[in-house]
Amino acid sequence: MSVTSSPATASADRPTWSGRWKAWVPTLKTQRALALVLLLCQGGITVTGSIVRVTGSGLGCDTWPNCHEGSLVPVAGAAPLVQQLIEFGNRLLTFVVAAAALLLCISIYKAHRRSELKLYAWLSGLGIIAQAVIGGVSVLLDLRWWAVAVHFLPSMILVWIAALLYMRIAEPDDAEPLRVFSPAIRGAVLVAAIALSAVLVTGTMVTGSGPHPGDHGVGLDGRLELDTRILTYVHAFCMYVYLALTALATFGLFRKRVPADARKSAIVLLCMIVVQWAIGLTQYHLGVPRWTVPAHIAMSSVVVALSAFLWAHGRRRIAVDAAHQRESATV
Repeated sequence: MSVTSSPATASADRPTWSGRWKAWVPTLKTQRALALVLLLCQGGITVTGSIVRVTGSGLGCDTWPNCHEGSLVPVAGAAPLVQQLIEFGNRLLTFVVAAAALLLCISIYKAHRRSELKLYAWLSGLGIIAQAVIGGVSVLLDLRWWAVAVHFLPSMILVWIAALLYMRIAEPDDAEPLRVFSPAIRGAVLVAAIALSAVLVTGTMVTGSGPHPGDHGVGLDGRLELDTRILTYVHAFCMYVYLALTALATFGLFRKRVPADARKSAIVLLCMIVVQWAIGLTQYHLGVPRWTVPAHIAMSSVVVALSAFLWAHGRRRIAVDAAHQRESATV
């Protein structure tokens, strides 16, 4: 005699949505995919921000957190519609970046990962909130050059953190950190990162004195009143120092026994620095045409992310079997 379950019993046996959520443990592949999405979002929103600048849409929404006084969304006739949509669209992308950070943070906690990864995830989330506030303040200050610079630079820090998170997630939690680079190479990479910071800061100063104020109505009010040509030379000098230090670290990597992926990261980084140099040179000789600005900003995120990758390679958590294999190979 066969016993069949009733529909009520079958539905009771079927796991609920909340039950499936509680039981879900994200795989390492899922965690890395979410980390990559966050990294792309952190870099991508800087590009859309540059599009806001070069299209003069910075005050398409002239207040914050509303778009216009008394309205959260664009208002017909308050400003050119295209400029309103560009600025409002950039604001909406903040929620996309925040969602990516939240999903990654949840996946890290669900997988019971180590505290280092949780710290990076929290820094990413809190940084996004801080960036939204800084962006709003820059609008309220009518896009003064230093306010825009303060808005851009933390974005590069968030790109760095997202890149570290992407690298560190792949490492086993139960392994001890091992030094991969010698102290000299590690020091060269650190000094190069400091030089990169100088490149970024001087770059915001060039932009602050350049031809793109961010909104046509602002004009020269609130611009950095220094010679753009001289600032460009200072910015270029910092870039050459950064390139030389990175090349020095790369040379050291090829002289030592280091993993091939670390050397590849260094080579790719050098190539991207050269590409960024070429874009900057093009901007200088063509008078900073609009299309070059988003390309330059995009490459800034690429270079920052690759610099973070190179730094992360210097000290890694390696699975026990892989560590033994490496020790055997160097004996």
